[in-house]
Amino acid sequence: MRGHYSDIWQAVARAFPDRPAVVTPEEVLTYDRLVTEAGALAGHLRTQGVEPGDSVAIFSYNRPEYVVALFACFACGFAPVPMNFRYRPAELRPLLEDAEVRTLIHPRSLRDVVHEAVDGLRLPLVEIDDTGDGPVPTADLPDTTPWDKATSGEAPLPATPPAGGELRLFTGGTTGRPRAVVWDAADILDVQMYSIYGTAGLPMPATLDEAVAVAADPATPATVSLPLAPLMHGTALFTSMNTLALGGSILMLPSPRLDSEAAARFAVDAGATRIVVAGDAIALPLVEAVESLGLVPFGRVASIISSGMRLSPQVKRRVHDVGDIAITDLLASTEGGPYAVNVTRSADDLPGELRLLPGAVVLDEERNDVAHLEGGRGILGFRGTLPKGYFHDEQKTREAFPLIRGVRHVVPGDWAVARGDGTVELLGRGSAVVNTGGEKVYPAEVEQALLDHPLIVDAVVFGMPDARYGEVVTAVVATPDGEPVDDGELRAHLDARLAGYKRPRNVVFRSTLDRSPHGKVDLARLKAAVAPQIDPSIAPTGTMRVTK
Repeated sequence: MRGHYSDIWQAVARAFPDRPAVVTPEEVLTYDRLVTEAGALAGHLRTQGVEPGDSVAIFSYNRPEYVVALFACFACGFAPVPMNFRYRPAELRPLLEDAEVRTLIHPRSLRDVVHEAVDGLRLPLVEIDDTGDGPVPTADLPDTTPWDKATSGEAPLPATPPAGGELRLFTGGTTGRPRAVVWDAADILDVQMYSIYGTAGLPMPATLDEAVAVAADPATPATVSLPLAPLMHGTALFTSMNTLALGGSILMLPSPRLDSEAAARFAVDAGATRIVVAGDAIALPLVEAVESLGLVPFGRVASIISSGMRLSPQVKRRVHDVGDIAITDLLASTEGGPYAVNVTRSADDLPGELRLLPGAVVLDEERNDVAHLEGGRGILGFRGTLPKGYFHDEQKTREAFPLIRGVRHVVPGDWAVARGDGTVELLGRGSAVVNTGGEKVYPAEVEQALLDHPLIVDAVVFGMPDARYGEVVTAVVATPDGEPVDDGELRAHLDARLAGYKRPRNVVFRSTLDRSPHGKVDLARLKAAVAPQIDPSIAPTGTMRVTK
């Protein structure tokens, strides 16, 4: 069924206005209220000059307002642009400019970051009061409208969106500066049909009426999703959108930081059936909380979905041990896919197999698909429904979405070996990207931030293995005398330039990096040399260990 999420959401709201759409520990947003607030917000955005095709940035952690903003944008043909709320001003501003953002929605707690980032842009803002400080005099913030005011009017949503609606979803910066991937709004629903209906064994609707009938059918399992990964990540975003298509409920803990014990209790109390995580970084503290609180079996949780980083067999085993939980471990990218999935339903299934999904291929050096060959080695690709490309970047679009024998593909750079039975062994990505807690960090950016310090003359950045986060960002840095820069001074220097997850958790100082005559660093040797100096007992989040 080709169509729009907003059409299904509005139809579900008409059929079941009092069903809970978004639930937090403090409030319940019914489908009727969701539609009402989305219409009011859309009306406000139009008064600010936002038109179909314009970008609307959402710079926020998971909150009910996030869903309202998505709904308003999709229904009116505005392009929602989820932004990483961990970005600092210097990181946020160029992305706002790249995406040609016309207005920005943010919580008050991020006001300082936003105001510095938009300085001189004269960008209308909508501010969510997440601090409880009450209204702010409009004279003090002339370009800012409080959320309550922006959603206080009455404006019906269009019956169906105008043609050409898009989602502009930024990558994590795997190959440098993040780029906005442009998805046609109607294509997203087409891509997600199997995830919405097929994975649950439900009939695939061909019409809007049939979609509502599936949501209304008492035999349709109630879907209550708790996205613990941020909605700026595609898996959390699409899973939440799919939940509303089924007439289900999205649970949210409105906090920029994971409180694993609060999440475990809320999942049980609110009847979560599905939880979205980002690898061990979220799954491990969650299952530890479940165990320590004695919440076994883990409520009604029947499914955990992960994408974006490694979910280890050890953590999966602990998840299976706390309930009858199926774990879906996806390999996907912002540019397309998913490419492969590892599904385990009990500890007996571990470690499981990474099985290619329809549309996925393994391309050898001649770009032949060798997925059917045992031992076939190549780069994973996908040739199903794909995004339009990168926003206003035709060259990078051609590179990332090559036409192979007349068929458009996306090839993100993951190498794999095919087993000949539809499964593959993942070898890793050819680039030097560091994947830490589901966030992708490009070493060159961190190296440049380090080199901006007047006492640092050389630097190399790479990932080192970590049991919880998959990898942690590590830097080996040279100063003229090999002495470390003061810890607090270096932290302040990097904090002004990098989001917290990009900052090295380990910094080792030397007098030289022993580069070759060609300027190369032997990374394998360097990693082996610094490994004994890295203390694995240090919690990566919020810490930085400087050693010599």
